[in-house]
Order: sequence, then C-alpha cells, then structure tokens
Amino acid sequence: MTDIIYSDWEPVIGLEIHVQLNTQSKLFSVAPNRFGDEPNTNITDVCTGQPGSLPVLNTEAVRKAVQFGCAVHAQVAYFSKFDRKSYFYPDSPRNFQITQFDEPIVIGGTITADVYGQTKHFAINRAHLEDDAGMLKHFNAFAGVDYNRAGVPLIEIVSEPCMHSPKEAVAYAMAVKAIMEYIGASDCNMEEGSLRVDCNISVRKRLEKTLRPKSEIKNLNSFYNIEMALEAEILRQIRAYSLQPHESPDKVIGQATYRFDPERKEVILMRQKEQAQDYRYFPEPDLPPIILTEDYIESIRASLPELPHQRFKRYITEYGLPEGPTAILINDKQLADYFEEALKICPSPKTVCNWITVEFTGRYKDTGKTLLGSGITAAHIGKLVHLIEKGTITGKIAKSVADEMVLSPGKDPEQIVKENPDFQPIHDTSSIEPLVDQVLAANPQSIADYKAGKGRAFDFLVGQVMKLCKGKASPAVVNEILTKKINT
Repeated sequence: MTDIIYSDWEPVIGLEIHVQLNTQSKLFSVAPNRFGDEPNTNITDVCTGQPGSLPVLNTEAVRKAVQFGCAVHAQVAYFSKFDRKSYFYPDSPRNFQITQFDEPIVIGGTITADVYGQTKHFAINRAHLEDDAGMLKHFNAFAGVDYNRAGVPLIEIVSEPCMHSPKEAVAYAMAVKAIMEYIGASDCNMEEGSLRVDCNISVRKRLEKTLRPKSEIKNLNSFYNIEMALEAEILRQIRAYSLQPHESPDKVIGQATYRFDPERKEVILMRQKEQAQDYRYFPEPDLPPIILTEDYIESIRASLPELPHQRFKRYITEYGLPEGPTAILINDKQLADYFEEALKICPSPKTVCNWITVEFTGRYKDTGKTLLGSGITAAHIGKLVHLIEKGTITGKIAKSVADEMVLSPGKDPEQIVKENPDFQPIHDTSSIEPLVDQVLAANPQSIADYKAGKGRAFDFLVGQVMKLCKGKASPAVVNEILTKKINT
C-alpha cells in the first residue's frame, strides 16, 4: 500500500508507543509479570490498590529504560521522579496510575528508519516509566476485570510531531519495536498487547507553520492498522476542512480520542480529549525519586548490542543485500539471527536471504504460520542453499525440496534429496547430449548471437535444455556440453 497524495494538505503525526518491559515481576510489586495465566492470579495487595499497600520500584525496569535511552542517543536523566495520574475506570483499582509527568527518565533521542529508500531521522520528545492498567473482558451478559496486567512495567515513548505520512509513522514504529527487541527489553508481541500505539494526527495546509487541532487514535496493535487508521483519519480531516473552508479549524476538528474499526476502516469517537489538568497530576508520595550516576549510565551504554540500523548498514555494505529484503530481516531480530545461523552453513548471503525472505516466507504466507515457528531450522536452510551452490541439485529441484521441508519440518534436506529419485540431478552426459543437440538444431540464430558476443544467447540455450529435462540436468554439465559443441 502506498501513501495517498494529499494535494495541498500536509499530515502531521506523532506517536505514543507503550511497550511492556519483560521483567520477571511487576513495576511496583513482586507479582509475576506473565501473560496468559488464569485471570486475577498474578496479583498482590499493591496490584489491586489495597489500603496501606506501598509500591517498591523494580530496578530492572529502570535498567531497561536506560538501555533504551542509550540506544536512541537520548539524554538519560540523573534525576527523575514518579507522579500520580488520576482517572476513574474499572481497570484501575487505585483510581490513579503511577507514571512520570514532568521529570521523565529519558529526554529526547532519535529513531533512524528507512522510508522509500531514504534514511530518515525522527525525533523523540521523551520516554517515561509507568505501570499498566488491568484489562476489561466483555462477555454476553456482563464484563469482568482481569488485574493480572495491572502493574506491569511500561515504557511510554513519545515522539515529536515529526512524521508526515502513514508510511513514515509505520517505519518509526517498526524501528522502535526492533530496538526494544535487540536490547532484550520486551518481546513486543502486538497480539498480546506487549506493544500498543496511540497515534496523534492533524492536517494543515502546506507551508503552514502552526499545528491545527489533533485527533488521538488509541490502542492500535498492528502496523497495518496504524497505516489504515491514519489514512482514514487524514482523509476525514481533509474532507471536513474542505467542506468548511472559511470556518476556524478549532470549530471544524475538535480535539478528541478515537478508536479504529478495522472492518469499517474508519475511526469511532470515544470521548472528547482530556487536558493535563483533568488528570490532577501530583508527585507520587510513596516513591522516592530515581537517582542515577554517570558511571551506571555509561556502563549500560558500553554493553549495548548491535542495534537494528547498524545491522541494516552492515548487511548492505558487507553482504551486498538489497534494501527491501534487508529491512525484512532486521525488523525482526529473530529472523535476522536465523539468517546469520544459516550463513554459518552456507556463506552465500544473497542466496540465503532470498530463500528465507522470498521462497520460504512465501510458502507460509497464507497458512497463518511463519518460518520461525515452522520447525525448519536455519541450518537446514543453509544446507539446502549449499546443495544448490555445489551443484548437487538444481534451483528447480530445490524448490521441490523446499516444499518437502515445509511438509516435514525438521527433516534434513540432504536426506530428502537422497530418498527421492526425482530429486537426483542428471549428470550422465549420454542422457544430456541428445537434448543439447535438439536445442542447438532448433536455435541457429542463438548460436550466431552467442558467437557475436551476446552472452544472454548462451543463457537462453541453457534454459531451453533445462526445460526439456524438466530442470533435472546438472547446469554445470549442460554448460560444458553446450560450450564444447558450439565451439567445435
């Protein structure tokens, strides 16, 4: 999907990304931080806001927040504090959230991402620690509240309003997700709610410098939905302004909060937007401030692993991979690690990349599965490519072997080839030679073109022989016989 051209309108987009940190316990209690357990089992007095219960800060969550700050070249605050954000809702048992309002732990920073082949740098305003709310679960006749999620540590990453298309917003969000995965701070499972995105969007006339009223779209849990929701809201605002060209923008678009309906592909009003004063922020009296030292921050900075954009550049410069497949690999750390494992068996980066990102990924496209969850090991991908590289099988046979690997995950491709006579390439020259003679007799012009220096003519002749033998002949043997017969 490509971005719509908005004529003389310019979208202005900022994202608030909420990432659950993968600590063993919650942010302020010893309750397990674990998804999928029976409702209301991973809770303590602190999680449910019982009178007299006191929060105790999880220092591992602080370390992960500092890791993120270092990874995005932000200022990590030596002093930061927690605040109470008051709101009344069944999923918040205390009737307030503990967050960081005016003294966040991370200030500024930059996210680097590639959009349409261009490297862009997006500014972060801040990132702060806070605890998550519980979860409402709706049934036919009633709704229940599961407090297992209440108190799970979050880092909220707030961008500047610096994106100007849905594609840029998705690239930014994917880059944030990749960074959190690379530093090991979160599994970023969007289906389970480990990463959720709120989009703030307004439009203005091109060349305008001031911002118009914005809409907020809450809790988007897929990159596809982010793109679709932004497209829908941008067009809605443009239509509204176009229908009332002389009206004040404040009267045309009221600042409000929406949710996105994927089936209707439109935003649905939830509530008029609250202002900061509505939340009655004040310093959290039960928690001391976070005081960090320069040595602590620098030790974390020094221990950072290779980050996504660094790996992106390395794959392009060292391996010569195209940008598109490279982006597919690096945006999923597990897939990039899988690729590098396969390279240990067969150091042919371009071919291995193609088999991972095109051939095998394509085979799982409509199955609801992924290559990483298929049971096919990276070593077996490497072995398959190695069989092609050393001429044991042809590319066409390899595709059939890949089909068998999908049907029998975990089965060694060498064993698959050994067990199936149809996967044995023909090396016997007496079987291939008549086919070469047949092709040469039918294509005198291609022979003349090859002798005139047109290399593609030879490739054409090879292709014709391979077609006759249904891809089973050894390409090396075909090349040898063709060369010998043409030059004699």
